[in-house]
Amino acid sequence: MGIIGFLVAGLIIGALARLIKSGKQDLSLLMTLLLGVAGSVIGGLVASLLGTGDMWELNVIGFIVAVVAAVLLIGVAEGMSSGRKGRGSTV
Repeated sequence: MGIIGFLVAGLIIGALARLIKSGKQDLSLLMTLLLGVAGSVIGGLVASLLGTGDMWELNVIGFIVAVVAAVLLIGVAEGMSSGRKGRGSTV
């Protein structure tokens, strides 16, 4: 049940991050899930380092940091995907 909860939390965090990030993101549901899970891990690590809770438990600071990290990761993913699209074109 812990893994399923972690995946659901990652999907929610990824979806929130996409809502917060302006513009249209060309990301699949799977990429949203993966970036949300990565944001969750970062948020959990930061919360754990700050001593506000365990990495695997839901807490306010970890959640906020997770969403911010996911927004940044979405921006990085967008930059990488637009860079790949632009390389093959010639002017």
